[in-house]
Amino acid sequence: MRRQELDIQLKTPEQIEKMRAAGLVVHAALEAMREAVSPGVSTADLDAIAEKVIRDHGAIPSFKGYHGFPASICASNNEQVVHGIPSTEQILVEGDLISLDCGAILDGWHGDSAITVGVGETDPALLRMAEVAEDAMWAGIAAAARGVANGRGRLTDISFNIEKVIRKAGRYGIVDGYGGHGIGTEMHQEPHVLNHGKPGRGPRLIPGVALAIEPMITMGSPRTLELSDGWTVVTRDGSRAAHVEHTMALLEDGVWVTTALDGGKARLGDLVTAKQATTSA
Repeated sequence: MRRQELDIQLKTPEQIEKMRAAGLVVHAALEAMREAVSPGVSTADLDAIAEKVIRDHGAIPSFKGYHGFPASICASNNEQVVHGIPSTEQILVEGDLISLDCGAILDGWHGDSAITVGVGETDPALLRMAEVAEDAMWAGIAAAARGVANGRGRLTDISFNIEKVIRKAGRYGIVDGYGGHGIGTEMHQEPHVLNHGKPGRGPRLIPGVALAIEPMITMGSPRTLELSDGWTVVTRDGSRAAHVEHTMALLEDGVWVTTALDGGKARLGDLVTAKQATTSA
């Protein structure tokens, strides 16, 4: 079923269960990469690890072949914000900060998630930026959960709460033009979810809505440019960037973070639906 206002695909609880299964595959791939990140490892090595995990779970990498994208993950290092192409020539070094973005399709349904991790000994200010991005993401998800509970939630409540956390934490740049998105039987669906804005606008947040929430922030200017490869987005001023993401779905009794192992329980508590699972794939 789709809401006609923006052609938003609404999922049944049974379909959200399928998204949960895909989300757990993504979680497993990200955790395998997290463990492998260290100086001397190439981003192509990380891509191979993720693809093996995804296929070993009977799933298909969402990214590979998507509009011609050549890899199973996006690996965006340092000043690269998103959509970095893995390469045997990109070798991680001590102090790097890398975003690993991964998607999987299982039984026709998508999961999409990203983490930002430091390589070896990393500047605490950079790790703090990644932590702020994660806190902002969870604040946005919590806002969605509250909105579906009280029946008054609007899409930009997510955006507003993401921005509020980032602004309160320091002078970070909030990347414009890129953001979260609807997700389901396609990786990218309506609506687009900005990481800034005023609350109370846009489509209503109702049961069946599934979104990927993904803040992207920088240590400097929020302005970006796309490299000649047609994919990699970098900061214009060369400042470091952080990017995190989770897929979430709204149900009658709360939110289910389908790419979090605990469904979001540790960060969201009772805002999480009773359907949330606690076991890994």
